[in-house]
Amino acid sequence: MKRFFAFFALAALVVGCSSDKKSSPAVQPIPIDSVIPGLTRDLAQRGIDQCAALWRPEDGSQADFEAFVREWLATTPEARRTLFDKLSRTLEVFNTQYNQLTIELGRPTVLSEGEPGAIDYLLAAYDATAHHSDDMFASKVAFITILNFPHYTLAEKNELGAGWDRLQWAYARLGDVFTERVPAEVSQRVTSARSAAEAYVDTYNIRMGHLLTEEGERLFPADMSLLSHWNLRDELKSNYADVPHAAAKQEMIYRVMERIVTQEIPAAVVNNPSYDWAPGSNRVWKDGAEVSLPAEGTVRYGHILDQFQAFRELDRWCPTLPTAIARNFEGGIEMSDAEVEELFVRFLSSEQVRRVGALIRERLGRELRPYDIWYDGFKSRSAIPEDLLTAETRRRYPDAAAFHADMPRMLRNLGFAAEEAQFLADRIVVEGARGSGHAWECLGRTEPARLRTRIGPEGMDYKGYNIAVHEFGHNVEQVTDLYHIDYYPLFGVPNSATTEAMAFLFQVRDLQLLGYGRQVMDDNATLDIFWGMYEIMGVSLVDMYTWRWLYAHPSATAAELRDAVLATARSVWNQYYAPVLGTPDSPLLAIYSHMLNYPMYLPNYPIGHIIHYQLEEHLAQYGSDAAFAAELQRIYRQGRLTPQAWMQGAVGAPVSVEPILSAVSRILPK
Repeated sequence: MKRFFAFFALAALVVGCSSDKKSSPAVQPIPIDSVIPGLTRDLAQRGIDQCAALWRPEDGSQADFEAFVREWLATTPEARRTLFDKLSRTLEVFNTQYNQLTIELGRPTVLSEGEPGAIDYLLAAYDATAHHSDDMFASKVAFITILNFPHYTLAEKNELGAGWDRLQWAYARLGDVFTERVPAEVSQRVTSARSAAEAYVDTYNIRMGHLLTEEGERLFPADMSLLSHWNLRDELKSNYADVPHAAAKQEMIYRVMERIVTQEIPAAVVNNPSYDWAPGSNRVWKDGAEVSLPAEGTVRYGHILDQFQAFRELDRWCPTLPTAIARNFEGGIEMSDAEVEELFVRFLSSEQVRRVGALIRERLGRELRPYDIWYDGFKSRSAIPEDLLTAETRRRYPDAAAFHADMPRMLRNLGFAAEEAQFLADRIVVEGARGSGHAWECLGRTEPARLRTRIGPEGMDYKGYNIAVHEFGHNVEQVTDLYHIDYYPLFGVPNSATTEAMAFLFQVRDLQLLGYGRQVMDDNATLDIFWGMYEIMGVSLVDMYTWRWLYAHPSATAAELRDAVLATARSVWNQYYAPVLGTPDSPLLAIYSHMLNYPMYLPNYPIGHIIHYQLEEHLAQYGSDAAFAAELQRIYRQGRLTPQAWMQGAVGAPVSVEPILSAVSRILPK
C-alpha cells in the first residue's frame, strides 16, 4: 500500500472546497475587459471568477480586489510561464519540507525502533500543513496562483485534456493546488482522527501461538504474531500449500476474522501473549484457568465514526464537492463513485466469476468456504512450501540494508538498464516497519522514497518479502515520475490505483526476483489477477456503501455503525459471493483494516488490478526484458494526467473490465 503524505492526502479530500458555502461572496467578479481593455480571454475571466469566490472581507475591499487583479494577472504567455516556473519551484520546496517534518515526527510510531510513548503519538498526529492554506491566502500567493492558473473540473479535464500539450496539463494541475480554504483546526481534526486509527491498526496483532482449537491444540508456532488483516490473510493464503493442518489453520483464521469484524473478540487478547484464546467458542484462559473478558464491542467502528465526523466538519467548506465521498472519488480517484460502482458490479455479476469458482472447487476437491476468496492456487509459488521460501528470503535479507543492497540487481532482472537501476535504488530508503509496511513517496527531487516493511529478528520472511516487493513497485513509480518528470505539477500518477498497478506488476514477479525464472502473463496469472479482483471488489463495495450509510445516518452511534457495516457486508456477500462460495450471511468482507485508517482507499485496489491487467496485456508485446522496462518507464513518465487520459496514453483504451472478462472466457469457455 502506498501512503500519501498528509498534504496531498488531505488535498484529495478537499478538492472543490472553498469559503463557507453559507456566506455571501466578499467581492463581485469583474469582467476582464474592465481590468485590461481589449483582453477578453476566457482563461483570465475564469481565474478572476474563482478568486472572487474565495475572497473574504479580511482579504480586502472590492477596490482592493480589482487592484490585485490588475497587478497580478499575467497578460502574456511569457509572463505566465515565468510565474509558473517560480510557483512550481515554490510548491516543490514546501512539499519537500513538510514531507520531511511529517516523516521525522512519525518515525517512532511507524518504524520498529523501540516502543513509542504517548508523546510520540501526539507528535505524529501534528499536521505541519494545517496552517499552510491560511498562510498562502493571507500572503496572496494562493490568489495569484488561482488568478493565473484556474481550476478545471474533472469533466473539463477529460473533455479538454485530449487537446492539451504537456505544459497546458501542468498549468491545469497547478490549478488544483488551491481549490479550498479550510480552517486549520478542521484540517487538524482530520489528521488527528486518522492518526489515532493508524495507531490502532498498526498494533492490532493476533498472537497465533496462543490460539487454541476446541480440543486445546495449538496449530501455529509459539512466537507467531500476525497483524490484522494483512498478515492473517497472507497466513491463510500460505495454507493452500501442502502443509500440516492446512485446512484447520484456515478455519481458525476465518473464525478470528469473524470475531474481529463482529467485535466479539475479547479486547485483552489483542497483541497480548498473557492469554490463550479459542476463537471458535470465544473462550479465554490465563495461566491455565478460564477467565471472562469483555469484548472489544465498538472500538473498531469508533475509529471510522471519528473520521466521518471530522470529514463532516470539512463538508461545510466544500460546496463544489460537498461530501467525503465526492471528494474521494471525483477529487481524488478522479472517477465518480457511480462510475466505479458500475465497473465493480459489471465484474461481480459476470458469468466468468462462477466459472472460475467452479474451477477452484474442482482443484480443491471440496465445497468452497468463505475464505476461498483468498485462494492462492493460481500462483506458481503455491506449489512451493512457504517455509522453503522463507528460508531463502531470510538468508538473502537478514535486515533492511540487505534488501536495499539487492535492489539494483532486482531491477536489472526486470530489464532496467544498469545505470537506471542504480539511479532508482539510490533514491529509495528501506526501513523496518511497525505495521505491515507501506511506501512513503518523495515529494521533492532532493529526497528519497521510503520503503517501510516488517522484518523479524530472524530476517525477512516470505510474507514480508512479498509485501516489500509490492512496496518496491510503488517506490520505483514514485522516483520515476518525480525525478524524470518534465514539469513538477505533473509529478506522480493520476490516482492511487495507477500506483497500485505498478506495485502489482512488481509483486507478481516476486519469484522471478528470487531466481525462479521469468514470470509471464500466462493463463494462471490471468486467473490469479481475476480472482484477486473478485475478492477486493466486494470489500471495496462494503467500504463505499458504509460511507453512503454514514451520510444517510449522520447521528449514528458506533454500535449502530457496527451493525450497519455487518449488515452491508452480509448483503454484498449474499448477492455476489454466496452463490459462488456458499455460507450465506458471512461478514468476512468487512475485515480489511483500510476501512479504519484510510476511508474509501480500498476501491483503488480493484481499479489498480483492472489497470494492471490492461498494462500486462499491453506489455506482453514487448518480448525482451529491456523493452518491457523501457515501455513501463514511458508509461509512468506520463505523470499525473486524469486516469482516462493516462490510460489512453498508456494502452490506447479506457479503464475497463472487458479485457480480463474476455480473457477468462477464452481460458474457461462455457
